Amino acid sequence: MKKKLGIGKASLYVILVLYAIVTMIPFLWALSSSFKTLEEIVSGTISFIPKHFTLDNYKQIFIEQQLFPRWLFNSVIIAVTVTLLNLLFNSMAGYALARLQFPGKKPLFIIILAVLMIPAQVTMIPNYLILKQLGWLNSYQGMIVPTMINATFIFMMRQFFINFPRELEEAAALDGLSRIGTFFRIVLPLARPALAAQAIFVFMGSWNDFMRPLIILSDPELFTLPLGLNSFKGQYISYWNYIMAASMVFTLPVLVIYIFFNRYFIKGISFTGGK
Repeated sequence: MKKKLGIGKASLYVILVLYAIVTMIPFLWALSSSFKTLEEIVSGTISFIPKHFTLDNYKQIFIEQQLFPRWLFNSVIIAVTVTLLNLLFNSMAGYALARLQFPGKKPLFIIILAVLMIPAQVTMIPNYLILKQLGWLNSYQGMIVPTMINATFIFMMRQFFINFPRELEEAAALDGLSRIGTFFRIVLPLARPALAAQAIFVFMGSWNDFMRPLIILSDPELFTLPLGLNSFKGQYISYWNYIMAASMVFTLPVLVIYIFFNRYFIKGISFTGGK
C-alpha cells in the first residue's frame, strides 16, 4: 500500500513539474524576446538566449514612447482605486448580509446571486449608454465607479463572515464598541485572508481589463496599459520587441501583488473565519 502511495505521489509530482514547465515556457520566451531585436524575433528561429542582447526595447517604451509612463500611471491609479473600493464595499455588503437583519434581506441576496449569472458582455452597452448620459466617457470615474463593487466578492465575503466567530463581536459589544466600530476595528482586521484573496482577483481583473477601456476611453493620454500595448501593433507591421518589453513591465505589478498576499491567499479562498 505504501509503495503504491509512493508511486502515485511521485507520478503526481512529475505531472505538476511538466505542467509548470509548459506554463513557464511562453513567459520565458517573452522575457527573452524583450531583450531581442525585431529582426531576431521575426526570423523564425526559437531561442531563449538573445543572440544580440539589447535594452533598446525598454528605452524605447519608457523614453521615446512618451505616453507609456502615462499609460502605466493610469493603470496603477485605476487598478489600485478599484481594488480598495471593492475591498471596502464588498466587505461591508457581505457583512451586512451575514450578520444584520433588515427588510428585504433575502430578496436582495437572491438578486445578487442572479447578477452572478449575467455575463459581463451583456451589460457593456447599457453601461456605455449610462456613462454617456452622465458625461463620464473618457474619464477616470467612468472606469472606476461601475467596477467599484462586485457581486462575486460580495457573496464571497458573506460566506466568510457567516463562519466568523460571533464571540469576538459579542466581546467587542460588551466593551462598548458600536456595530460600525466592531466591523472596522475587530472584524475587518481578522478578515485579512479573505481580503487578500479578493485583492488579488480584483486587482488582476482591473489591471488586465482590455474591453472596458476600449469602449470607454478614446483619449490616448487616458489609455491603460492593455489598450496602450495594442498601439504597437499596426496594419502592416507589429513591433513585437516593444510589445514583449511592455508586457514584462505590465506583468511585474501582478507578480508583486501575488507575492505580497501569497501567504493569505490559500486561507482566503477556504472561507474560514476561525483562528
